[in-house]
Amino acid sequence: MLARIVPHAHVWLSVAAFAALLTGCASTPEPDPMQVRLDDVDGRLGRVERVVNNQSLVDLSQRIDGLESQLRLLRGQVEELQNGNQTLSKQQRDLYADLNQRVAALESGLKALSTSGAPGSATASNGGAAGSGSAAAPTDQAAYGHAYDALKASDYANAIAQFRDFLKTYPQSALADNAQYWLGEAYYVTRDFDNAAAAFRAVGQQYPQSRKAPDALLKLGYTQFEQKHLSDARGTLSQVVQRYPGSSAAQLAAERLQKMPADAPAQAAP
Repeated sequence: MLARIVPHAHVWLSVAAFAALLTGCASTPEPDPMQVRLDDVDGRLGRVERVVNNQSLVDLSQRIDGLESQLRLLRGQVEELQNGNQTLSKQQRDLYADLNQRVAALESGLKALSTSGAPGSATASNGGAAGSGSAAAPTDQAAYGHAYDALKASDYANAIAQFRDFLKTYPQSALADNAQYWLGEAYYVTRDFDNAAAAFRAVGQQYPQSRKAPDALLKLGYTQFEQKHLSDARGTLSQVVQRYPGSSAAQLAAERLQKMPADAPAQAAP
């Protein structure tokens, strides 16, 4: 009887042990190696994506900064072209007025000679004397025209040389202020900003009543801006607005002032 009971007890102990083993396995399951590897890859991929996203934002910011710089440059070029068109129109009017005055003076001189009957007047009018008439050196008008043609043809080196020669040869010419201004423009286009600033400044100093004075002061401000002299540029452009209110130069100066960094304090123009 006892022998029958003992085997049954052994069986029940085995069943109990197996059940305990199953219970332990259920409470602490072994991690799936494949899932562990997937979780690790997913975490690493997340870190890589964060790095890539951060770098993309940096690249995007740099590209935006570059585009903004290009936009500012293009706007400046448009303003300069607009100002150039206005100054060219003024130049044509100035040239026409000067030419008209010269023709009127010649007509008056010829009329005086024809009525006075002075000896040798016929010879003089026909240019018969050696070294005069058709053999004379080019006038200041012709010299100015050659320099200006070189500038329009984008032959800036030649234009600079001819405008400088003109100013030395004809310092008292009615076109000297224009020549001084266009000399500055030729320097400005070739990015010789030191000489451009000196040329534009000379217009205001030597020809303060010139019709080119507002534009010269405006371009002096532009030149100082290109030289990174922001404080000087702001002061110069402010002077344009104050001295020439209502002019196209004042309008362009005000627009440029609005686009300049706010941390560039204004000071008196030199």
